[in-house]
Amino acid sequence: MATASSPASTSAEPVGAHASLGPVSRPNMVSVGTIVWLSSELMFFAGLFAMLFTHRAINPEEFAERAAELNVPFAAANTLILVVSSVWCQLGVMKAEDGQKARTGSLLQVGSWGMREWYVLTYIFGAVFVSGQVMEYATLVSEGITPSADGWSSVFYLTTGLHGIHVTGGLIAFLLIIGRTFTTRHYSHAQATGAVVTSYYWHFVDVVWIALFAAIYLLG
Repeated sequence: MATASSPASTSAEPVGAHASLGPVSRPNMVSVGTIVWLSSELMFFAGLFAMLFTHRAINPEEFAERAAELNVPFAAANTLILVVSSVWCQLGVMKAEDGQKARTGSLLQVGSWGMREWYVLTYIFGAVFVSGQVMEYATLVSEGITPSADGWSSVFYLTTGLHGIHVTGGLIAFLLIIGRTFTTRHYSHAQATGAVVTSYYWHFVDVVWIALFAAIYLLG
């Protein structure tokens, strides 16, 4: 009898051992897809930076002359606005992950804000950044620095303009995420995932602009 029961206990032991490992969790495919897409965007901007530094190496005098005409304090303030918007965005992500889509108290009670309020604030800061960039373009054009003025101008408008288009795309995504909070009663995990991947994109364009600001405004 002891010999017959021994194999049974031996075969049952691995089952218990494997069961203690728990279920295998699958990665969120939306997050993975977003990260892969942002990797391709990184390659895109890497090409723009290569073009920027190549022109600087070929025409250092022109680069330095044109860069000296830029309003660095204004651009620095505009950059700070975009950086702070990433802080508001991350606070919104924390609320989304907690399942709180909107505020639970007064609008003046910031501690009760949900994802919606933080994302609205992020949108406002992002819109101010884009408006500041348009104002800078208008000032430069009035001074005769148009996209076709010279090589530096073409590179400047191309790199900063394409980044501005990406920021505008992020603002549209924020509007969609915010709008969804008004059309549903229950804030599901899928909706929270949309808010999270939007934050990935927003942090990405933020980091890209910091690099562009350093390369164009500070290293000029």
